[in-house]
Amino acid sequence: MDQPLAFPLDIPARGRLEALHGQLRAAILDGRLAGGQGLPSTRALAGSLGISRNTVVAAYDRLLSEGYVSARHGSGYAVAQGLAKKKAASPGDEEGDRRLAARWRHLTRPVRSGGKAPVRHDFCVGLPDASRFPFDAWRRLSARALRSLSRTPAVYDAPAGRLALREAIAGHVSFARAVTCGADDIVVTSGAQQAFDLLARCLVTPGRSVVAVEDPGYPPLRAAFEAAGASVAPVPVDAEGLVVEQIPPSARVIYVTPSHQFPLGMVMSPARRMALLDFARRHGAVVIEDDYDGEFRYGGRPLDALQTLDREGLVFYVGTFSKSLFPALRLGYVVAPPWAMAALAQVRQISDWHCDVLAQDTLALFIAEGHLARHVRKMRRIYAERREALIDGLARHAGNLLALQASDAGLHVAALLPTDLPADALVRRAAEQDMRIEALGGYAIGATSPNGLVFGLGMLPVARMEEATQALGRLLAAAR
Repeated sequence: MDQPLAFPLDIPARGRLEALHGQLRAAILDGRLAGGQGLPSTRALAGSLGISRNTVVAAYDRLLSEGYVSARHGSGYAVAQGLAKKKAASPGDEEGDRRLAARWRHLTRPVRSGGKAPVRHDFCVGLPDASRFPFDAWRRLSARALRSLSRTPAVYDAPAGRLALREAIAGHVSFARAVTCGADDIVVTSGAQQAFDLLARCLVTPGRSVVAVEDPGYPPLRAAFEAAGASVAPVPVDAEGLVVEQIPPSARVIYVTPSHQFPLGMVMSPARRMALLDFARRHGAVVIEDDYDGEFRYGGRPLDALQTLDREGLVFYVGTFSKSLFPALRLGYVVAPPWAMAALAQVRQISDWHCDVLAQDTLALFIAEGHLARHVRKMRRIYAERREALIDGLARHAGNLLALQASDAGLHVAALLPTDLPADALVRRAAEQDMRIEALGGYAIGATSPNGLVFGLGMLPVARMEEATQALGRLLAAAR
């Protein structure tokens, strides 16, 4: 007979009730039976153990009287919530468990889901409006891709990604961002973060490599390179982008967001772009160009990507579909110089071999049939309306307290605050009033930290922007 529990029970010939009760109680306390989990029916458990049903009923009733289980009308018994004891601390000291590598010993809890509790006024940064995505079209293309896969061997695929998707990406970035590349120049990744991790593994010599990053900048990129053993050097930004003159000469990797600096929003000037490429050439460095939301521009002609200007194989161009489509898709790409492609593909194979094949084939069809271009055009109009409503609302309700940073692209807007209005305190007060905003200081690592806020456009429709900016204005006035 099938065992109704995922762990064995040892029931002796004598003292069956005490043994069953004690083992079930122990399983509840150590978490093998989780809170809310239904217990097997008395008949099923008795049959699997070869004991009388009355014994099981008596054991359950005892657990019920002790508060370890609850009775559910018509559906038997379930484990009560909140009873599992905390596991004993593992060997170590106040600095963490020494069985872990030194970098990870300070971590005391696992990483939680990226999902956040809903709030009324949500200016969360980095999230697009997935409710506008054409899921019906995606579902049809996914079914077609699945039918096609059913006629081919279900084997491991190329680490660089499916050829059809790499061809589609090459066509898309060539048209949308003037990036010169072909399918053989692309490695498909599980989002931009895996791209950074793979590049860190390829480019970093632990304990020796120096990586220059924008400050303020994107923390997950820094984390990937620090985890690989690099020394991260913060470099300030100004109205023209990264200040090239302040890049350490020892830097061999330089990370930038030239199309829409994260998080301040400025565009790197043409002169600064040429200076950066010249620095990389003279010092034997490479540049990682993160074009995380480059599809969304609201005015003027976009400047050429660094990769387009590069003539010497210095630039790794990283793109993602998390902003143009939806983050849960977990697909991105690297356009790499020819000299790095073999190493990058090999490291990708070592990491997790390749992305989900069905998702790759579906995305290839989505791009090839024009759905991506249409969706981006639609969302560009929607985000432009939201951006205009946000800027107008902030100007009317908080214009004397917020200095908006110039930006014609992307899914967020940054603003600086007076020194007597600390951003961190405002973030906490906003959370108490059902509003989510983020402080610029959370993205900085250098000696000076900008005092300001970042407002995302993805989670608030135009119809609610006026109410949200009014609430923010009241919050700022009360804090002042």
